[in-house]
Amino acid sequence: MVGSMGNGSMDLREREKAEPLPKEFEPKEMVDAVPPLRTDTVEEEEKRTSREIVLGRNVHTMCLEVKEPEDDDEVTGDREAYMASVLARYRRSLIDRTKHHLGYPYNLDFDYGALSHLQHFSINNLGDPFIESNYGVHSRQFEVGVLDWFARLWELEKNEYWGYITNCGTEGNLHGILVGREVFPNGVLYASKESHYSVFKAARMYRMECVKVATLVSGEINCADFKAKLLQNKEKPAIINVNIGTTVKGAVDDLDLVIQTLEENGFKDRFYIHCDGALFGLMMPFVKRAPKVTFKKPIGSVSVSGHKFVGCPMPCGVQITRLEHINALSSNVEYLASRDATIMGSRNGHAPIFLWYTLNRKGYRGFRKEVQKCLRNAHYLKDRLKEAGISVMLNELSSTVVFERPKDEDFVRQWQLACEGNIAHAVVMPNVTIEKLDHFLGELLEKRSLWYQEGKSSPPCIAAEVGEINCLCSMHKK
Repeated sequence: MVGSMGNGSMDLREREKAEPLPKEFEPKEMVDAVPPLRTDTVEEEEKRTSREIVLGRNVHTMCLEVKEPEDDDEVTGDREAYMASVLARYRRSLIDRTKHHLGYPYNLDFDYGALSHLQHFSINNLGDPFIESNYGVHSRQFEVGVLDWFARLWELEKNEYWGYITNCGTEGNLHGILVGREVFPNGVLYASKESHYSVFKAARMYRMECVKVATLVSGEINCADFKAKLLQNKEKPAIINVNIGTTVKGAVDDLDLVIQTLEENGFKDRFYIHCDGALFGLMMPFVKRAPKVTFKKPIGSVSVSGHKFVGCPMPCGVQITRLEHINALSSNVEYLASRDATIMGSRNGHAPIFLWYTLNRKGYRGFRKEVQKCLRNAHYLKDRLKEAGISVMLNELSSTVVFERPKDEDFVRQWQLACEGNIAHAVVMPNVTIEKLDHFLGELLEKRSLWYQEGKSSPPCIAAEVGEINCLCSMHKK
């Protein structure tokens, strides 16, 4: 797990020599179980945007059965040999799928071989990261070092913040919104309709009143609609999720305009803002023209994912909030000899070490170079798609390139593209090279010439999703 499988430069020769993947690892096995897309009529296009998701599909065609050991396994070694062969084949499948990974925001360019010797320890950071518990095999010293780094990034003093390393980005949102609810128990949660699904999951879990706010075509929150929704609930405090990069379009909500809208409409000192910075929360500080996400503004919390831009090999995240807010959540846990204000109990103690290792290796200068590379390559992809006559949009502060959804579901799954309705996106991360983009573009253009040959069908119009200026369908092409 801590090796260098994510390193784009390694294993090239191994890929060439790899045997064909066994049937149970072939992407085709998954594709066959997916209903074909319906693209012939307007009605069928509308159905496609809300097509049924079948729970549990492919489970029994893809699962690897757990079998009881035979009595003589320790003598023959057959079981160990079998498991070794399964894992070897699985590793080859990971190498192949990593080669075609483009639609989800994970930085696969990492090498943590130096940390492999730590796998022999059960490292658990249960409880408050700032209060040592009776469990001695922890990595709190690494965790607090990472938290200090992020607090400095977002301009909050050591004695003014509290935070912890979460098990995923969703947990950061769950915690940030929970803090907001504890500060304002009768508050109304506001989130743009393009917010991550975990925000609406939090509203359901906490039984909070939740108002969805309209968005601009870019995907950022529409503050005119936000104002209208606020005025409908003027007697109740506001808890707001601000997106520092939306899931599909990579749009950044205008934090300053959100604050201005709140203060001009009677909510001064009656609001709590959580900033969901899953991916771009760590990229924006290194973009010159980007507005600042900082605790010098009246925000309550910020969360980012550690397995996205940083490149941690296991899901994790960082959640930072103001220390003054956290007492309402804290409770003493006697058998831990600690306090706990986190969502989860046990927390992965390996993740802080991976984050600490990467932050020390790259530092601010290294992250700045990687951000510049991602933005440059994202513009390259956008320009190439546009030159090919493909509808495409790229927000100014984003490395998420939005384009017309490929017609063939096999192609979508081959490149692991994230899709919504008539649009798909590619997220240009540090491991995504120009060579990889050229490979993707070559395959896309080849397939597209078959999908739309002889004018039998036309590419979808995505003006509603990306704006007429970015749509190159037959109706809007100039």
